Amino acid sequence: MSDVAGKAIWITGASAGIGKGLALALAAKGARLVLSGRNQAALEEVAAQCPGSIVEAFEVTDLDSLPAIAARVAAVTGGVDWLVNNAGISQRSLALDTEFPVYRTLMEVDFFAPLRLTQLVLPAMVQRGSGRIINNASVAGKVGSPLRTGYCAAKHALVGWSDALRAEIAQYGVQVHVLTPGFVATGIGKNALRGDGSQKGDGEDPVDAGISIHEAAAQIIAGITGNVPEIPVGRDGAAEMQLLGLKRQDPEACFQLMAGMAPKVAR
Repeated sequence: MSDVAGKAIWITGASAGIGKGLALALAAKGARLVLSGRNQAALEEVAAQCPGSIVEAFEVTDLDSLPAIAARVAAVTGGVDWLVNNAGISQRSLALDTEFPVYRTLMEVDFFAPLRLTQLVLPAMVQRGSGRIINNASVAGKVGSPLRTGYCAAKHALVGWSDALRAEIAQYGVQVHVLTPGFVATGIGKNALRGDGSQKGDGEDPVDAGISIHEAAAQIIAGITGNVPEIPVGRDGAAEMQLLGLKRQDPEACFQLMAGMAPKVAR
């Protein structure tokens, strides 16, 4: 596919989940990939299935290290065509039970890290007159969902920033895409933060019944190459995907539905 083949595409959070699905699908279409995340070994396993890909492991919240990393990636690739800000972390705790540092972590990982990496990659795209910034938000970036106050805050921020950025840089030939996944079968539920900052761990989670990472990747790539600014990702007709329309059509009904879903806890 001409929209993908030969493109230098940098994916964060590429070791698992949607990032891994995208890496495999884009590699099959001839993209030149830079795969990033914290887990070097897991990244190398993905890279082994993506011929010609480069592994650049780092912690996205180590903001001081990002300029040197971005410069290194630019030098190796000759310039990034697509930046996929996919690394993220979710939450499974009530606001009344969530410690303040957890909120800071969620904002750092899900908002400030993609913002900072975009700042470092964007000027070269503007100078070149082409490029794509792809920010992985969530249905939770459009709808306030119980047990996810910090996650929703960070993803709402990511959506708002992306929308404003799109408006500013369209004149330079650079496009901004926002992904709003619903339930995708990944480890995001297992890895979500509890109120004390610990991981939720194994156990039932709604995302486990979602579409596969391969289905998600196909939907995302179709949206990007079709120049769709905001790309819903999920099973057609699924309850969580219907929330995107409900929030616009009947906000009060959406608020009441979410309140009904909140755990009822005696205090």
